Amino acid sequence: MNLALCADVGSTYTKVVVVDLDGGAVVAAADHPTTVSTDVLHGLDAAAAATGRSVPADRWYVCSSAGGGLRLAVVGYEELVTAQAGHRVGLSAGARVVHVSAGPLGSLAELRAARPDVVLLVGGTDGGDAAVLAHNAARLARARWRVPVVLAGNADARDSLTALLAGAGVPVTATANVLPRIGVLEPGPARAAIRDVFLSHVIGGKRLSKGRRFPSLVRAATPDAVLTGVETLADHTGGDLLVVDVGGATTDVYSVLTPDGHADDVAGTLWRARTVEGDLGMRWTAPDVIRAAEAERMLSNGPLLTLSAEERSVPNAGAQLGAVAELEAAAARRAATPGFVPGSDVERALDRRIAALAATVAVRRHARGPAGRVARDLRDVRLLVGSGGVLRHAAAGEAKEVLDAVLTDHAGGWPVPRAAQPVVDVSYVLAAAGLLAGEHLSAARALLERHLYGG
Repeated sequence: MNLALCADVGSTYTKVVVVDLDGGAVVAAADHPTTVSTDVLHGLDAAAAATGRSVPADRWYVCSSAGGGLRLAVVGYEELVTAQAGHRVGLSAGARVVHVSAGPLGSLAELRAARPDVVLLVGGTDGGDAAVLAHNAARLARARWRVPVVLAGNADARDSLTALLAGAGVPVTATANVLPRIGVLEPGPARAAIRDVFLSHVIGGKRLSKGRRFPSLVRAATPDAVLTGVETLADHTGGDLLVVDVGGATTDVYSVLTPDGHADDVAGTLWRARTVEGDLGMRWTAPDVIRAAEAERMLSNGPLLTLSAEERSVPNAGAQLGAVAELEAAAARRAATPGFVPGSDVERALDRRIAALAATVAVRRHARGPAGRVARDLRDVRLLVGSGGVLRHAAAGEAKEVLDAVLTDHAGGWPVPRAAQPVVDVSYVLAAAGLLAGEHLSAARALLERHLYGG
């Protein structure tokens, strides 16, 4: 067989799938706790060995979000235009956006406190006002800033500001403007530049592993790989789609929509988008899920998960699933012990309840956008893909119930998909397809078709 090994080194678990490149099929899979405390290669090699397959080193494709993934700061010109555009581009590049500022930089205290791995410096449309962009570049240069900078602002000022930053010893990568014209958002070049900086500067700098082997294996930040997989899936199916990835600390939502020709958003519309909800997770941030659901008035009016016969036999099981106090207690148990594994049917049902709340709130935010109005029209979504351990490890009907909570959310202030098919990425192929798409596009497409939507 012509095999490739695709691995996601996550903050908690390292997941490995071995793919037959000729047939586009997963032939083996394994996972292992990520060994951040020692060397992430220990966990990666253990997961690879557990697959029982031998794959040459040049066929290893790895993405990583270990050590907090990619932390990005955005420094822009105007809060509602270039800073917002930069924020959207950063998310699409697989970054966790930890700081956004707009206007002329003064003190760098808040920027430093955010501890970014990369700074995305944006501002001005091409041929427009470059004064704020120039001021901010000069401020970083005077400070002898040492965190890598991706310069993606006004093209007219690009060369001079690149020279200014480089001359002061600032690691700088220049690329095309993320907002060349008002209402036109072009994320591709900046996304590629952020990826290159992540690979060349960030992975090694996080000290996740000794030596150069691990940095040489990593090809993308995990969310960037997943978005590439989502884009590959959308291109192949030819329709709008939505992905909800419910993790231990965050819930990420990805959507690929068909452009409608309207550009009423001055910061541009990102038709292939990702949002990250850092307060919606199954373990570390589980209590925040309950608070967010309360704020959305979901706990009294939202859909409740049903109980199996075994679950109904447990005394007070219904109250455990429905009462706010019981949900809060369950969330607190999970946050206190992030490695918590549910050991009973009721605890598993509580996990699904928390997952349904996290997924529904996350999609509400994704659809409504930061201004509270409908920012993304998801009515034509034809495929809703669920991801995350809570869904992969659930029975098919139980996982579908979590996704149905999203599809029946008629009280969320956004129009739900009219005819979407819910599926679960049980074989963890979205990240694998994203890793393979650049060199093995046919295999990536076959993998998605076989394991996600082709039956």
